[in-house]
Amino acid sequence: MRTLTGKAAAASALCLMLFTPALATTASAQDSVGDKAKSMGEKTGANSVLGVTPRTEDFVKEVAISDMFEIQSSELAQQKGDEATKSFANQMIQAHQKTSTELKTIVTGGTVQATIPTALDNAHQKKLDKLKGLSGADFVKQYREDQVSAHKDADSAFQRYAKGGDNAALKDWAAKTEPTIASHLEMAKTLDKTK
Repeated sequence: MRTLTGKAAAASALCLMLFTPALATTASAQDSVGDKAKSMGEKTGANSVLGVTPRTEDFVKEVAISDMFEIQSSELAQQKGDEATKSFANQMIQAHQKTSTELKTIVTGGTVQATIPTALDNAHQKKLDKLKGLSGADFVKQYREDQVSAHKDADSAFQRYAKGGDNAALKDWAAKTEPTIASHLEMAKTLDKTK
């Protein structure tokens, strides 16, 4: 085994001192990119496909926006839908008002560091605007399809957060609430199959 001479040892130590901060900066930048990727993945649905647990703030935002969309689209369905759709919409309004209240209670209780949005994001607003422009069978068809899609997304988020979420209170709530979301998904699928 060969030992380093004084100059070689000094050069090695100097290189180590120079490159260690650069490696730490690179690792920090990768962590930051990873956090952004997680957040972006939740927006694009990639996290759902990969089974990645949403960050707490992403989960809170997704649930709050989902609830707002469910309530607002179901209020439209009460005006524009057929009897089966109106009955389903009434149940969705009541259920999502309940989950909205529960989420607000958990977040305002101080154990969750997240902000609850007060308006729909662009994607959900576009869906709602599309529904507003439809009537009759076209409205019913779109509303029912939206309900299946929205409940699939919500059920996935609740399952993933219940398994791996980093906030105990929110994780427990997600686990308790997920079976209800799953039953809504099944109801929406059944409704979507009816003519």
